[in-house]
Amino acid sequence: MVSKQYEYSYADAKLNHHHAYLSKPLLEMISEFASLNANQQPLRILDIGCGNGSFSNFIAQNGYEVVGLEESASGVKFATQSFPDCQFIQGSIYNIPYTELGDKFDIIISCEVIEHLFYPKELVRNIKKCLKPNGLLIITTPYNGYLKNLIIAATGKMDQHLTTLWDGGHIKFFSVATMTTLLKSENYTNIKFKFAGRLPYIWKSMLCSSVYIHPE
Repeated sequence: MVSKQYEYSYADAKLNHHHAYLSKPLLEMISEFASLNANQQPLRILDIGCGNGSFSNFIAQNGYEVVGLEESASGVKFATQSFPDCQFIQGSIYNIPYTELGDKFDIIISCEVIEHLFYPKELVRNIKKCLKPNGLLIITTPYNGYLKNLIIAATGKMDQHLTTLWDGGHIKFFSVATMTTLLKSENYTNIKFKFAGRLPYIWKSMLCSSVYIHPE
């Protein structure tokens, strides 16, 4: 069990800075999937690693039924108190409460979470049990590419970009190629990317959607 001394703590239920540039492309991905869904019921979305619930609530305000899963006790506390239109469950990405979440969601999103995980493969593996057949997974994470990293190195900002001095910071750095490899290793298909923030090829983040087809 992880000591509460090292648990990420939230001070409020405000939106995080990255939500400003992720909101539009993320809603586009969700809307594109919804347009292909013949079911007239609102899509059910699971927000994995939902933090203080602010982004879960933002998505719910756009007409979707949203459940958030978060390990941090303070995150779940602020989320539950602030956003009654959503449901929030405390739990770990590595030990998902399947009795509550299994095989129930049209879409699963995980925003700016996977780069913090020691075992990112467990995220894409474990959540397959929570998706309905042909369900959609959307992962967002900071973008890393050759040109961007070259510019960062040339401007002397690599130490800042790869800092080890941020407790709870990024420990995995994904490119389009490595994210694609990760998803294919767990049999996700129809992998597509959008990009957000800053200028082309030095984007802040990338959004990756993929489909998991349950085996017969």
